[in-house]
Amino acid sequence: MKIKESGIVVFMENYESTVEFYISVLSLPVRERKVGLTILEFGNSYLMIEDKGVASHIEKTRAQNPTVLRIDVEDFEQTISEMTTRGADIKVHKFNWGTIGVIIDPEGNRIEIKETIL
Repeated sequence: MKIKESGIVVFMENYESTVEFYISVLSLPVRERKVGLTILEFGNSYLMIEDKGVASHIEKTRAQNPTVLRIDVEDFEQTISEMTTRGADIKVHKFNWGTIGVIIDPEGNRIEIKETIL
């Protein structure tokens, strides 16, 4: 198998408002938009957001959503500051293996911004 590109697909109940969050707060560029489907640039891959998902008003449990979107960044402090300015509620956690900023999207999905040490 020769993989051309890979992506992640996430289904959202409140599709329009969640797409707006990923565009305005996470600042992911739009690659393509159709009715009920948006493809966003996601590093060297893509994040596809589709409608007909199930939302939660609190963070989904691992049983509800065993997946975490992880975004590795070189400029962690600046990224966290910019996202906070754009309205993200971020909790920073430091571990022996690294530092992450945790964001819960409007649907209850966990997103982690990870500090990358080069």
